Amino acid sequence: MSTSLLIKDTVHMEIQTFQRPADMRRLKENHVAFSGSPRQHWTDPAKVILVADPYSRSTFYYEFRIADIAFVQDLPNIVSPDEEVIPMVRVWVKKRSLALRCTPFIVEETV
Repeated sequence: MSTSLLIKDTVHMEIQTFQRPADMRRLKENHVAFSGSPRQHWTDPAKVILVADPYSRSTFYYEFRIADIAFVQDLPNIVSPDEEVIPMVRVWVKKRSLALRCTPFIVEETV
């Protein structure tokens, strides 16, 4: 799946802003931050897709359960050469949560 297909075939997701934690130090101890462009999961409304670098030739994405996300921070948006605005966020996910990291690739013969 090419990067452009990954971007076009998913739906932008409006993530509800979570309340800022009172103690950021504790958040950093118990959670891990991931950055990317949020997308609605294709089949499961309880999950979110986070495309790590939407315009990279070799991008990948994460899949998280929304229940495992403790806090979401807005990051500066990315603007494509075609002036399409891609929202970027940082999500704080509970440590020891089960998640997926998927790297699409084109199948070719190995030498």
